[in-house]
Amino acid sequence: MAAHGFAQDTQPADPETLTALGDNPRSMLTRFFALSRRGDYAAAAQFLELPPGADPARAPQLAKRLRLVLDHYVGLDLSKISTSVNGAQKDGFPAGVDEIARLPVEGSLTEPVRVVRRAGDARWRFSRVTVQRIDDWYADLPNRLWLDLMPEPLLRMGPHNMLWGQWASLPVFVLVIWLVGYALSRVSRRLLSPYLKATSRAWAEQLLLHAGSPLSSAFGLFTANLLLPLLGLYPAAQSFADRALRALLFATFFWAIACSVDVAAQWYASSRWGRGAPATRALLLFGSRVAKLIIAAFALVALFSELGYPVASLIAGLGVGGIAVALAAQKSLENLLGAFAIAVDQPFREGDFVRVDNLLGTVELIGMRSTRIRTPDRTLVSIPNGKLAEMRIETFAARDRVRLSFTFGLTYATGEAQLRSVLQQFETLLREHPKIWPEGCNVRFIGLGESSLQVEAGCWFATANFDEFADIRQEVLLRLMKIVEDSGAAFAFPTRTLVFAPGHGVERASAQPPPYSLTVQRGPA
Repeated sequence: MAAHGFAQDTQPADPETLTALGDNPRSMLTRFFALSRRGDYAAAAQFLELPPGADPARAPQLAKRLRLVLDHYVGLDLSKISTSVNGAQKDGFPAGVDEIARLPVEGSLTEPVRVVRRAGDARWRFSRVTVQRIDDWYADLPNRLWLDLMPEPLLRMGPHNMLWGQWASLPVFVLVIWLVGYALSRVSRRLLSPYLKATSRAWAEQLLLHAGSPLSSAFGLFTANLLLPLLGLYPAAQSFADRALRALLFATFFWAIACSVDVAAQWYASSRWGRGAPATRALLLFGSRVAKLIIAAFALVALFSELGYPVASLIAGLGVGGIAVALAAQKSLENLLGAFAIAVDQPFREGDFVRVDNLLGTVELIGMRSTRIRTPDRTLVSIPNGKLAEMRIETFAARDRVRLSFTFGLTYATGEAQLRSVLQQFETLLREHPKIWPEGCNVRFIGLGESSLQVEAGCWFATANFDEFADIRQEVLLRLMKIVEDSGAAFAFPTRTLVFAPGHGVERASAQPPPYSLTVQRGPA
């Protein structure tokens, strides 16, 4: 079941009514979440189908853990849950069984969360198999220790899909990132100041002085991005927090630009050209104010856009001239924001080999307007950052291992002992390779092909360098050929045998000649 948002606490006021209802999957889940989120885990435990031999005293704890697991990984949209007493129809499950969600367990693997209604029982419950897996799912939560230490009242759901404990920790979180940002800003400016003084560039010193607050904000935001997983936010809250951090980073960027405008204005005003033209200094002051106003407008548009609010009305409020400027710079602004979105999310870096939709190539330059990718044909493709931020990007540089997987065939003249020898020797060869990844290595006889005995081989090699993998693959294949040769077997190639028999129904005085055959081979003799 797709998850968008969290189950709503639409419960009756009477706890006894809450406990009694559960005659369809939606009713049962509504009551379970309502009871568990108010802390009445003993009542919520009645919707768990305990396995045989399970301790009933642990049922409230299991109900609590299941609620925390579902809130963290799923967040059910109860409007999509069936209200039929027999469960959802045409979902591939028998009557009395509904699958409400799938939880990630490892990589791309998932496990189902199911509710059942047994014969002779009018109430729906979480299935025995689901209840048996609760402790394992809970143990895999990234913030499990934090949840274990948090008092029960703080585990209840607060506004915006955040636990009250997470809300209570926000002031401490903000204080920590502010202190870290401030300290890093002071240290970095103190380290840079002697170098800038040695260069005798006054404008650089002034820029460093004015950039103190934006620099503190930037360091604080990066610290917040690193520490945010410690809060253990649920997916909806995590998504909003990520958008808020990106929005604040955009605001910090425009803040730094505004500070640089002040520094530039002061430097020009104190220069020989500025001192000799008082009227120009006044014009320069006005120009700096207009520039900061434009920067503030762009910053406001960027903030609202990143937070998901419509910016059309905001742009309209800038006036006729503002609309003209905004429309003229719309694509440029889109590409600029796309460049910073790429810098924050880092889906790839310069020098990475990537696949962008159907395009393969190496990233040569991530510019402010576009990103340039060098294809294997040595052509250069430029993609605007605004479009690139919305495209499907696959980065090969991020992988930690490369898979070798292929199928080969042996001739039907290969005996059973020879085939076993080839399988055993080749698997031993793979497993003893110093670069082998220990999991997922297999060599199996998979079937009888049209003209060969089919063998499938697959394994992972612990290397991210494709050139190194190519050398390993070559060596493995060459040694496979030697194994096949030494065993007395041979690789198969497409072969067809045509059998010609004498005509039937023809009287002959002499003995019938034996049938004969002709073998047609596509490959070496």
